[in-house]
Amino acid sequence: MKKVEDYIRTIPDFPEPGIMFRDVTSILQDAEGFKLAIDEMIKLLDGVDCDVIAGAESRGFIFGAPLAYALGKPSVLVRKKGKLPCETIEKTYDLEYGTATIEMHKDAIKPGQKVVVVDDLIATGGTIEAACQLIEELGGEVSKIVFLMELAGLNGREKLKYDVASVCYLRGKIITDFLG
Repeated sequence: MKKVEDYIRTIPDFPEPGIMFRDVTSILQDAEGFKLAIDEMIKLLDGVDCDVIAGAESRGFIFGAPLAYALGKPSVLVRKKGKLPCETIEKTYDLEYGTATIEMHKDAIKPGQKVVVVDDLIATGGTIEAACQLIEELGGEVSKIVFLMELAGLNGREKLKYDVASVCYLRGKIITDFLG
């Protein structure tokens, strides 16, 4: 039986020498691989009390929406600044070379709602830490954070004060694909 890792394409020396590029699109292009990824993420949520699934820009949308559908929960988006049409709150966080800002609609989370945050990958944890801060600012409670992949050795999990689970763990200096 195949594992999720078996569907992840690795491209050596891209975009520069020494980088092992992990391409999540190879999971999405394979119906069995995509189903397996979603099924494994659902297993990580067994027994978790939640009201809302929040997907982080942009691959978190791809994995979060089917989870929300399967669990009968609403799906909300954590987006890059300037991408949401209604009134938002925002959080700026540090990147390796600069900063980035994410935002959510002010009405995306109601006070007291329990939220599962979903993304494809955790590396340093900065994006998800900022997403969780937005959820808490809106009065929500982070029940769990679920990732498809975790990059071991980058200590992103340690930055997060929440219950964190990942379907698979990968080693090495890695960059994942960018869907914009």
